[in-house]
Amino acid sequence: VCNHPKLVLTPQHPLYEHVMQQLEAEKSSLSDIKHAAKLIALKQLLLDCGIGGSTDAEDVTETRCIVSQHRALIFCQLKATLNILESDLLKTHLPNVTYLRLDGSVSANERHKIVTAFNNDPSIDLLLLTTQIGGLGLNLTGADTVIFVEHDWSPMKDLQAMDRAHRIGQKKVVNVYRLITRATLEQKIMGLQAFKLKTANTVITAENSSLITMSTDKLLDLFTLNSNDRQDKKDMGGESSKSGNSINDYMKSLPELWD
Repeated sequence: VCNHPKLVLTPQHPLYEHVMQQLEAEKSSLSDIKHAAKLIALKQLLLDCGIGGSTDAEDVTETRCIVSQHRALIFCQLKATLNILESDLLKTHLPNVTYLRLDGSVSANERHKIVTAFNNDPSIDLLLLTTQIGGLGLNLTGADTVIFVEHDWSPMKDLQAMDRAHRIGQKKVVNVYRLITRATLEQKIMGLQAFKLKTANTVITAENSSLITMSTDKLLDLFTLNSNDRQDKKDMGGESSKSGNSINDYMKSLPELWD
């Protein structure tokens, strides 16, 4: 409901028929953008970024004088949400916007091609991604705008997604936008994200965030076994000897494991 009523109001929903009749009486449909506040906000945000302006040459020139051209990454949690963005917003209201899509249905080889195409072709305005697939290990410096339509319970996943544009080679200022529906579960998610980040920052301070600040004694202690550890190691060695499985036996079996 926070993102689009389509995600909840399926044909199996008990109120589906009633809602469809009401929309038909109003000469509307469930795909109408007015029923999804986030799509309206996203459309306006893209237009403000100079993405998807008028197809008329004079209007395009006028728009670009006010707002410089940007390229954006749009992150969603669900593929279903990406489907709605494509069909109800981009294809219907912003047909002149060029975009690529990266989600779990794309093979590993194709993912690399899509990333390369987006970074090298400035005519591609958007890259639609799911946070799980596009949030880690990708270099997407072709974009200077990051937009979150949906948000993860883990703040680290969203931070990793932001970092896709904050990579070596990025020459522009990267702006991050979050679309949040007020007085809904999303506000609780963002509150929990803030709490988790604050807790992590409190635990991981400047004093323990790096080995540089660790004293020599503490560093050496990491590689020193205490009496209990030695006894445990001795016990484990004894058990291995009794069973006839020494370390050498395990090492000899490694090639068989690889085969």
